[in-house]
Amino acid sequence: MQIIHTDHAPKAIGPYSQALIANGLLYTSGQIPLRVDGTIVEGGIEEQTKQVFANLKAVLEEAGTNLSKVVKTTVFLKDLTTFTDFNGVYEEYFNEHKPARSCVEVARLPKDVLVEIECIAIV
Repeated sequence: MQIIHTDHAPKAIGPYSQALIANGLLYTSGQIPLRVDGTIVEGGIEEQTKQVFANLKAVLEEAGTNLSKVVKTTVFLKDLTTFTDFNGVYEEYFNEHKPARSCVEVARLPKDVLVEIECIAIV
């Protein structure tokens, strides 16, 4: 097992790793719309989703992989009424390649953000 850490994504805000590689797969921790400096991206679901993807891409790159190798995502939304707007941004990153996905509404996310995404990718 290999721990992945990059300074190009926010540091973990708890006792966990940004990601781990095990048996040829990368498992990321959930990424929220937090900048590297620890501030939350203001705006709506679209702006926050773009920051989440910036964070995921940084972690994937550090592990030697990229979004085209993602096989599964899990999405947590604070409000499913934002699903259409979220999905529009999501599709910008996964247009031809469409990994399996789960998307659920949750009561609350860390730092009261609107979205959190975790993924599994081939390394």
